[in-house]
Amino acid sequence: MQGSQLTVFAATTGRRKHHQTTVGWILDEARQAGIQGATIVEVSECVDVHGKYHAARFVELAEQPVAITLAGESARVDSLLERLRQGDVPLFYTRCSVDYEVLGSAVP
Repeated sequence: MQGSQLTVFAATTGRRKHHQTTVGWILDEARQAGIQGATIVEVSECVDVHGKYHAARFVELAEQPVAITLAGESARVDSLLERLRQGDVPLFYTRCSVDYEVLGSAVP
């Protein structure tokens, strides 16, 4: 299948939206957009869209930057991006066209 891969970069995991962490909120919005899976990668350091440096520290893991990557039908990714725009949370993302497939006999 052809679709889109979206990677959303969140400068900190500590920010909250609707009583959820930023990551939880993004994953919830992805589910509501019909995207079933995502990979979350915790990053040790990053510079956000405002040029501010963020780093994961033992004392303050709420500052840990993350990258959330998901893939799906382009229309569903469009829907997710619109949901994220309406959320008014500062995020940076990249998007590219991909071929994807779900493998395995137990897959619906």
